[in-house]
Amino acid sequence: MPRAGVDVGGTFTDVVYVDRGGIRISKVLTRPREPWKSVVEALDNVNADLRQLRELVTATTLGTNLLFGQVHLEKPKVVLLTNQGFEDVIEIGRQNRPSLYDPYFNKPEPLVPRTLRYGVPGRLNYRGEEVEALDIRYVRTVAGRECGDNVVFAVSLLHSYANPRHEIMVAEAIRDECPQAQVVLSSDVDPRPGEYERTSTTVVNAVLKPLLSQYIEALRRSLESRGFHGKLLVMKSDGGLATPEEALRVPAAFIESGPAAGVVASATYSRLLGVENVVSFDMGGTTAKAGSVVNGRPYYTEVYEVGGKVHMGRLVRGSGYPVRYPFIDLAEVSAGGGTIAWVDRGGALRIGPLSAGADPGPACYGRGGSEPTITDANAVLGRLPEELAGGLVKISRELAIKALESLARKAGFTSPFEAAQAVVDLANTVMARAVRLVTVERGLDPSEMSMVAFGGAGPLHAVDIAREVGVREVIVPPYPGVFSALGLLLSDYKKILVAPINMELDEVSEEYLDEVFAGLEAEALEAMDSMGVEKDRVVLARSLEMRYKGQLESIEIPYRGLGEARSLFETLFESRYGFYSPEDPVEIAAARVEAIGVTEKPLSLLKKKGSGGGGGPTRSIRIYLSGEWVDATLYKAEALGPGDSVEGPALVVFKDSTLYLPPGSKGSVGDYGEIRVKV
Repeated sequence: MPRAGVDVGGTFTDVVYVDRGGIRISKVLTRPREPWKSVVEALDNVNADLRQLRELVTATTLGTNLLFGQVHLEKPKVVLLTNQGFEDVIEIGRQNRPSLYDPYFNKPEPLVPRTLRYGVPGRLNYRGEEVEALDIRYVRTVAGRECGDNVVFAVSLLHSYANPRHEIMVAEAIRDECPQAQVVLSSDVDPRPGEYERTSTTVVNAVLKPLLSQYIEALRRSLESRGFHGKLLVMKSDGGLATPEEALRVPAAFIESGPAAGVVASATYSRLLGVENVVSFDMGGTTAKAGSVVNGRPYYTEVYEVGGKVHMGRLVRGSGYPVRYPFIDLAEVSAGGGTIAWVDRGGALRIGPLSAGADPGPACYGRGGSEPTITDANAVLGRLPEELAGGLVKISRELAIKALESLARKAGFTSPFEAAQAVVDLANTVMARAVRLVTVERGLDPSEMSMVAFGGAGPLHAVDIAREVGVREVIVPPYPGVFSALGLLLSDYKKILVAPINMELDEVSEEYLDEVFAGLEAEALEAMDSMGVEKDRVVLARSLEMRYKGQLESIEIPYRGLGEARSLFETLFESRYGFYSPEDPVEIAAARVEAIGVTEKPLSLLKKKGSGGGGGPTRSIRIYLSGEWVDATLYKAEALGPGDSVEGPALVVFKDSTLYLPPGSKGSVGDYGEIRVKV
């Protein structure tokens, strides 16, 4: 039965459609106001039979774009109810400062203005015991006053992780007074200590809820009107799949779903090839992203700041809105194909953060753009074919040269070709920094890892970047330009459940933990069953969140019994911070169960049929390299078979991307369509 993966990005919407006949792909421009129409258009382009389509998996960056202020996306009215005296928690935040020595620094504008933040009389203690009765009349007054058609109430009360009763009472009162309002409870989306992070997570969920609801419902209606009656799934930022109902319950968990799909695809595909440790490198139209996969598993972070600033590839703490949910850890830089190159006041060449986007796009697209971009630089150097994205975009080398001539005059280069080489070299240096962030700065040796390169522009730069950081092999998968969309079909269902413990290690018994884990596992299996996952396809993993007493942030350790808990915690603590404290008491903050519902993956369709020998050079071309024009070889990727080899300088042209092999590099085609390049 057919399946489809659709990645809705800010510029392009990519689709991968799989049925018994094989794999079909398409790229279309995204419509920010009506992204569901882009999904339908992309499916039409691959002649998808929606009546027979068993499953459609979607990922989107709409949530990120909303919080970054993308035009045509409007935030709803959000009302925050918290405990009296704690109305300003989301504005006070933590002491993290994005610009430590900047006296003019301003914190991000709170997502809920002060006039819409209400303190409710009533209080629970840290054990969940009531110390002051909840003032329901006050809640009803607020709900009646703020009621409207486009309002979302965010409720975050102290210690609701220990006892959600007060929050449930607030929600019931709001719904009585304002039935049309949506309500988000912190005990539903983040039942853990830390009132700032929990409140911020709740508010972000409330802001995103109407937008994601509109997208999912409009997409569902559009598909059903065309005969689709299969299963609609949504990708989460932790790399797992979930139902639309789960997405609407915790929309903040889906903020970075598109980039996460690329890392999942890298992990699954590299395991297929017998490679356990890889760097995932994704270069698209606006940014480039790098992630790390160790022993077949992506690296994760437990707190992500959506809408935050990125400096040199590193997310700056304190610059955005914290969301406490597992995210695949990525380093991101402003170095996509459409990133604009410019000259600063000192005469130095710079790239980003501004991008030409899809409209007007790079100058070489011929759609009115005139600013020089990284794509224009590659076109000037002769590293791009005559058309991109399966013919969607025609390349005008003359317009690219004109744009680079302007840059050359400003920067003092002798020719547009010299300027183009400098732009590409600078872009490679910036992207290499992102790769180092996810390898060297995490204690990983790049020379012991392979790089999986994808995205519309990733293979074009990957080999040069690998050389700069010390990676010895680059793997370019089939369909590299839509690899993130393919990753949606390689992902598993995932459900993470957490139960607060907040007790010292010596106070906890294994019998008590077994009882807590059993309850979480029963809930996880029930959730998997509701998503249609059979019990024998579910894998459960137990873990503990532990910390030294008095700390806020915890470290997750696998649970192998209480006898090993402290030693495992101290080993991981030392590896992260460089020391541990054997005399200090250790707390178990929470018990955690991760449920994985294993899906069928279309890996057999990637296997190349036949053998090599028919993939000889298509023709000779000229490229600009180190100040001179040299001969290079052009290959068509579809003509290459297992065992074929390519040697630089060369271009391998895919329908959705281009691989550049510099002199001295050599690639070979494998059984699953991959080109493995020794750099």
